[in-house]
Amino acid sequence: MSVFELQAFDNHEKVVFCSDVESGLKAIVCIHNTKLGPAVGGCRMWEYRSDKHALVDALRLSRGMSYKNAMAGLNMGGGKSVIIGNAKTLKSTQLLRAFGRFIETLNGVYITGEDVGITPGDMEVVHQETNHVLGLEGKSGDPSPVTAYGVFTGMKAAVKHRLNRDSLEGVRVAVQGAGHVGYYLCKLLHEEGAHILISDINEDSVLRFEENFNATSVAVDQIYRQDVDVFAPCALGGILNDETIPHIKASVIAGAANNQLADEQQGNTLKRRGILYAPDYVINAGGVINASFENDYDQQLAYRKVETIYENLSLIFECSDRENCSTNQLADNLAREIIAESSGAR
Repeated sequence: MSVFELQAFDNHEKVVFCSDVESGLKAIVCIHNTKLGPAVGGCRMWEYRSDKHALVDALRLSRGMSYKNAMAGLNMGGGKSVIIGNAKTLKSTQLLRAFGRFIETLNGVYITGEDVGITPGDMEVVHQETNHVLGLEGKSGDPSPVTAYGVFTGMKAAVKHRLNRDSLEGVRVAVQGAGHVGYYLCKLLHEEGAHILISDINEDSVLRFEENFNATSVAVDQIYRQDVDVFAPCALGGILNDETIPHIKASVIAGAANNQLADEQQGNTLKRRGILYAPDYVINAGGVINASFENDYDQQLAYRKVETIYENLSLIFECSDRENCSTNQLADNLAREIIAESSGAR
């Protein structure tokens, strides 16, 4: 398997494979670009179908982080790490500390944080071996609430653009994924008066949403087919593909998941169908924006910065209409321009 021949490889600066026999750690760190600053991106722990699937995920996610940080106006490059394995059965203090030691060998070119399968508490363990960690308790902390707030803000921008509504009151939203971000997002939607449909593989989590937010549960393979105003993918990536897009009835797609498009051409398909897509790395940037305030944390300033997601998306939507190109293509072009024009300045 040649890394350089993979479609997901995008002139990444560095790809590091990490292995520790004693703890069972198998991890991959992908550093996409550091022109804007050190590569920043969370660590995901997942039981991938193969090592190749893990590598492709890390490559795609790290490029997304470069674009996310550029579009959010942060002095950060893009990187991502994945730990291969079941977080419920394989994760241990020994494994997390081994991972931290590998991060330390990169000498600050990559800074990690929490993502799927990893908690802020896990990052505290990693922090025992390296200072190159964001999202620690007592500082920026759990990124989930702030990521959700950014998605909520971006969803309002999309609904304003497509449905000409200033509020989400009465708007029907199908949320795929009842994890941490999904929970905080639904809390905001419920408080705004939106009607929520929810799906997740964990039935206990769905029950919690039904009880707390008066949400209606939907089968996992039916959530994208619902007759709603907004579809909010908040689980794993690749949900917008040849199989699902023909069945989507929503006018807006605005969710927290990374890499929602199975491939970039799906953005054109959505545009032809008249579906407004909020590029994932723009709308879900709240967590990393919050983490950028880590060393001198000010919650009020962090949330104020997250609110710029509304303006960023509004600009993308307007330019997409004017130039008749997909929103994801437009966002990619803008992000690449920002990185190219940085001249390596940090």
